[in-house]
Amino acid sequence: MPGPGFDTIVNLAKKRGFVFQASEIYGGLRSAYDYGPLGVALLRNVKAAWWRSMVQLRDDVVGLDSAIIQSPQVWEASGHVSQFNDPLVECATCHARHRLDKLDDMDRCPTCGSSGTFTEARDFNLMFRTHMGPVAGDGNVVYLRPETAQGIFTNFENVRRTSRRKLPFGIAQLGKSFRNEITPGQFVFRTREFEQMEMEFFTHPDEADRWFDYWVAERREWYLELGMRAANLRLREHDAAELAHYAVGTYDVEYRFPWGWDELEGIANRTDFDLRCHSERSGRDLRYFDQVAGRRFYPYVIEPAAGATRAAFAFLIDAYHEEVVRGMTRTVLRLDTRLAPIKVAVLPLSKKPRLLEVTERVASLLRPVWDIEVDVTQAIGRRYRRQDEVGTPYCVTVDFDTLDDGAVTVRDRDTMVQDRIGVDSLQGYLADRLADPQHGGRKK
Repeated sequence: MPGPGFDTIVNLAKKRGFVFQASEIYGGLRSAYDYGPLGVALLRNVKAAWWRSMVQLRDDVVGLDSAIIQSPQVWEASGHVSQFNDPLVECATCHARHRLDKLDDMDRCPTCGSSGTFTEARDFNLMFRTHMGPVAGDGNVVYLRPETAQGIFTNFENVRRTSRRKLPFGIAQLGKSFRNEITPGQFVFRTREFEQMEMEFFTHPDEADRWFDYWVAERREWYLELGMRAANLRLREHDAAELAHYAVGTYDVEYRFPWGWDELEGIANRTDFDLRCHSERSGRDLRYFDQVAGRRFYPYVIEPAAGATRAAFAFLIDAYHEEVVRGMTRTVLRLDTRLAPIKVAVLPLSKKPRLLEVTERVASLLRPVWDIEVDVTQAIGRRYRRQDEVGTPYCVTVDFDTLDDGAVTVRDRDTMVQDRIGVDSLQGYLADRLADPQHGGRKK
């Protein structure tokens, strides 16, 4: 089944409050987006699912939250100042700038259509430069971090010592990163400000290959377990010319976006590059002491690095379905219940005061447990369709019979089957279903 078109997803995101253009009232800012009420909830749920999988459910990974602005020496030691570059070309006709490696036709400008007008390629560093303190000058240049990983490496010994960890173990981090992309695009897929979900897994060099294979398989499985369709996922190994300066092996988990296959997450074997470089630059010994062998060495690092904003976008695309029900097209987001922004919608059949009183009692029962919405506008059928379109797994309808039998009608998003449930049993009924990781997602 073909996926939705790019414009379809963008229009849904804007119409339903997933994503807004940043600074829209001033004409917008290219490649900058604000996440609306549903978008921020979806993004929060993606990050929570990642943290639960990578940290909470494991005994060999701990968390960290490092500063966005680090000493510039961090980026010099890591190679970002000298090597974090993309090849930039400029069209001599319209002066549009493009990444050379992203051009479909190396001789034709995608902006104005001119042929053979590109300048020679030059390296463009992707880091945002700024200044710390009241005076701008070379002596107080700092950078907005282009990745969260370096804060992990510089804290390796702090974390190891305070958490009393032995190899192998990982350090995970969620947070904002910034890259001055030459050609951002595809809505929220490639932006200059984004959120990353990264983990650095430290291991003995002899065990690095085994852990590399493990994390490649584990990270692909995470997307599948959250309902993403296997046909839309693949693993792609980097060839030697494509590898980053720190890596000896990398796999990308790729998703079939509306424009084609593109990266969701990279899993890299970074060897001991980072710890060794930071040791040499800082003068601090970041080697690991193996008490059994009685020797020190630099651990190797396996890094699964995913984009939280990119993953949320892919889950949104993958969940989108259209189907004909009783002669009418129904749009439904079949999001896994753990990712759905709204878990339950409470819908009174009428705005009569007695029904609204019961509605508020039902909402008060559910609100402390789940993200819910009370929707009182328009006909009940329209409200069902609206909740389907934003991925709400369950709708609870309070009707006039509720006043007599103390029960409500619970409608399932995917099957549209309705059950009559007593209000006193409602929380347990929903808890059983919302806790089921298969419900609301596609079977693998």
